[in-house]
Amino acid sequence: MAGPNLFALPPGVDFPQAFVAGLLARRAGDAPDALARTQVFLPSARMLRRVRAAFDGCGAGFLPRLRLVTELGTEPVPGLPAAVPPLRRKLELAQLVARMTERQPDFAAGTGTYALAESLSDLLAEMQMEGVAADALERLDVADHAAHWQHSLRFLRIVTRYFDPGTPPDPEARLRRVVEARVARWSSAPPPHPVIVAGSTGSRGATALLMQAVARLPNGVVVLPGFDFEMPQSGWDSLDSGPVPAEDHPQYRFAALSRALGVTPIAVRHWHPVAPASGTRNALLSLALRPAPVTDSWMRDGAKLGDLREATRNLVLIEAADPRAEATALALVLRETAETGVSAALISPDRLLTRRVAAALERWRISVDDSAGQPLPLSPPGRFLRHVAALAGRKLTLEALFVLLKHPLTATGADARGNHLRFTRDLELHLRRHGPAFPDAAALSAWAEALGEPERAAWAAWLATSFEAVQDAGEAPLSACIDTHIARAETLAAGPGGVAAASALWQHEAGREAVLRVREARREAAHGGSFTPAQYASFFERLIQPGSVRLAEPTHPHIAILGSLEARVQGAGLVICGGLNEGSWPQQAAVDPWLSRRMRLDAGLLLPERQIGLAAHDFQQAVAAPRVVLSRAARSADAETVASRWLSRLTSLLAGLPEQHGVEALEAMRARGRVWLNRAAALDTPRASVPAAPRPAPRPPAEARPRELPVTAIKTLIRDPYAVYAQRILRLRPLDPLRPEADPRARGEVLHLLVEAFVRERPEAETLEAARARLTATAARVLAGEVAWPAAQRFWLARIERIGTSFARSEVTRAAEGTPVVIEKTGSVRLKEPDFTLTAKPDRIDLLHDGRVRIFDYKSGKPPTDKEMATFDKQLLLEAAMAERGGFAALGPRQVAGYSYIQLGGTGETREMDCNAALVAETWEGLHKLLAAYLSEATGFMARRAMQKTDDVGDYDHLSRFGEWDTTDAPVPEDVR
Repeated sequence: MAGPNLFALPPGVDFPQAFVAGLLARRAGDAPDALARTQVFLPSARMLRRVRAAFDGCGAGFLPRLRLVTELGTEPVPGLPAAVPPLRRKLELAQLVARMTERQPDFAAGTGTYALAESLSDLLAEMQMEGVAADALERLDVADHAAHWQHSLRFLRIVTRYFDPGTPPDPEARLRRVVEARVARWSSAPPPHPVIVAGSTGSRGATALLMQAVARLPNGVVVLPGFDFEMPQSGWDSLDSGPVPAEDHPQYRFAALSRALGVTPIAVRHWHPVAPASGTRNALLSLALRPAPVTDSWMRDGAKLGDLREATRNLVLIEAADPRAEATALALVLRETAETGVSAALISPDRLLTRRVAAALERWRISVDDSAGQPLPLSPPGRFLRHVAALAGRKLTLEALFVLLKHPLTATGADARGNHLRFTRDLELHLRRHGPAFPDAAALSAWAEALGEPERAAWAAWLATSFEAVQDAGEAPLSACIDTHIARAETLAAGPGGVAAASALWQHEAGREAVLRVREARREAAHGGSFTPAQYASFFERLIQPGSVRLAEPTHPHIAILGSLEARVQGAGLVICGGLNEGSWPQQAAVDPWLSRRMRLDAGLLLPERQIGLAAHDFQQAVAAPRVVLSRAARSADAETVASRWLSRLTSLLAGLPEQHGVEALEAMRARGRVWLNRAAALDTPRASVPAAPRPAPRPPAEARPRELPVTAIKTLIRDPYAVYAQRILRLRPLDPLRPEADPRARGEVLHLLVEAFVRERPEAETLEAARARLTATAARVLAGEVAWPAAQRFWLARIERIGTSFARSEVTRAAEGTPVVIEKTGSVRLKEPDFTLTAKPDRIDLLHDGRVRIFDYKSGKPPTDKEMATFDKQLLLEAAMAERGGFAALGPRQVAGYSYIQLGGTGETREMDCNAALVAETWEGLHKLLAAYLSEATGFMARRAMQKTDDVGDYDHLSRFGEWDTTDAPVPEDVR
């Protein structure tokens, strides 16, 4: 044959089947063993399996020598050493990057050292794969570029030593050199046997070089997948007509290959005369995806497409409102194919969508084959190891502790899993009720000793050993980091008295994959230098990120989930293109922190649009299947989405061709999609509606109602009686969160302790300066002992120092007026009608020199107004009434001179009020009426009766099912027993 031997198959053809059929047709007259001498290079393992299966389906006979292109990189070549493991190269680069970022901390701020090293490794591998020499960087002019790119280029010139001939190559560089050596050998001695490269687009430099060489061989053939035979010459010419090549076009790689071979794409011949699933649809897609410079041909060439209703007859467009509806609709489509026996493939780069669809199919016990498998970081061993790695170098938090203790792999090395879960539950309740926020060995031992169980004490000792020296971890060699990490993980997995080898940590497919990653890291650790705990955690997460786990379980034979790259391999009767949104399909182009777009173009490297072009080619092939479902969600989890550019082009083209019935065709596609959306909505609609909960007002029996309350609970009884019912009658107490914070409640408690200590330690006579100094010293001591968060300690101490002068001055004045007698001591008054006890624990009551008392209340926030005191905030008024009735033993009955609110924050405002005897008497009388009402069985404890603000949150709102009823709803009293 004259000229390069370029052949292709169009989109919509089962490439493996058609390739095998074409090869057998060309070798039909040859000797039976001629096929065995044919060498075929294929791009992926899945393609190789499908090609081999196609040969098996043709009956007994010889097979050609099937190889993967990437296998060439491992061929022995004289004088060419073996490739350096990728991890070793990344670790070496990480040390260089770490030294650079020490000098330039603002370089790619927020990106981890190892992440930068990975991107740098990818850049060097791309340069070597594309045959871009190191001196190409020297020729770059960065005079007009930002300082970031100038710093980056200076650093890149340092690492170009990896291009030296004496430096062991990485896998990409070795593959390029092997291909170059083979091409040189073929140029002088062409192989006598046929050589075929099939199914590759030539997206990688070494593969493109191999394809060019094979196409020039006398016995060489290149068979391209998904070639657009419908695109005219003008369309091909436009791919290189602009200042920047149109690498985002699906056919660009074929145009580049043809140009390198000195031919036009029109010269590419059909490999096999098999017809695509729909030739008219291929023509429609070809026109829709025309390069931007020639989209003016839409109106001219669109008229030649004929009736578009026929071209789109087997197209379905699902435009869901949200990802859940999209996943449910696609699961229903796949379920139908499972029932009818039609082979189906869901193709999407959106891994979240594919996992949702797989989960939805579990509803009907349909397990699907996912080609990507389960990501190792999301598998049980991956999650467990990531959690353990994140422990080092920081205080042990409740959240981190119980995430690990409740993990299914923890304590699986012995027969003590039941006790482990029981002890974990008990410890969680204890720590969430009593703290500390950052548990240590002493807190664990104290908890176990208080209960006096030997098994519990042994479990606590194992726990303390497992988390020993977590916070004290510092920078260490990578090998030491790995050893410490794995030892801690195995100790936790083994459990108390257990054996790590017997645990479930390294078992099953996920465990074995994790072992391989850890062994690889240990093997190359000597090249990694030192890591801080945070750097190691980031390194380990990226180490296991590429890993995937194929679950060994039976899957449905007719349904598969594939990545977009596998669109050229599949031969399904129904193809679903899911997640057709910008940022998903196509995914956003990766950001290169080392070279700008202009610098990459000048250096001869590939532009970021290359990945978009490859994804576009996958899309073009997938949409050419016999039956196709296109789907997207109009909204993601947090924002509106934008339809994929290819879907937008297709719908815009259809909408712009009314004379070819494009508008009707588009509407029919959407109507078919709405059928599935309606079915999904019906599937998720409950069979019976659940009636809305009424606004509760439970009425417990009289004997169950509380006969004692503190004055602080009276405000709650007025505003939210249901909270009193839940807390005092049902005895439900809210647990502190698993992630405790220095919240306003904690601040208020600490400030009360601070003032209590300050007042108790007050000397007989004290100057203003001495009082201020003592306040600061006391605050520092109390905060250091009571607040576990260093940032909160400093912030709160600064607020105390800000009000220190005014607070100290007030205290000096108060010292001259009276003496504190009651400080955080409980008092009580017994009521006769109704029979009830009111208790109070005042912050402070001073006995004045005239025999009267003044009541003080410390507020970390704003003190209540007069109106708030008169209506619901009656704490000080009730304490005044109690003082007058002798409710505090240290004082006896006393006349109240006044009450004061002292703000321990803000401006340090002190609100002094004289005692309003009439208001105190009215409050006392109102208390009797309030208690009499709620001690009667006729009164229900109404939920959120009179909240101060509609958006106030109560501890028991979930229990009362607030949200199912509104504050305007009338309460529904209900007797409870």
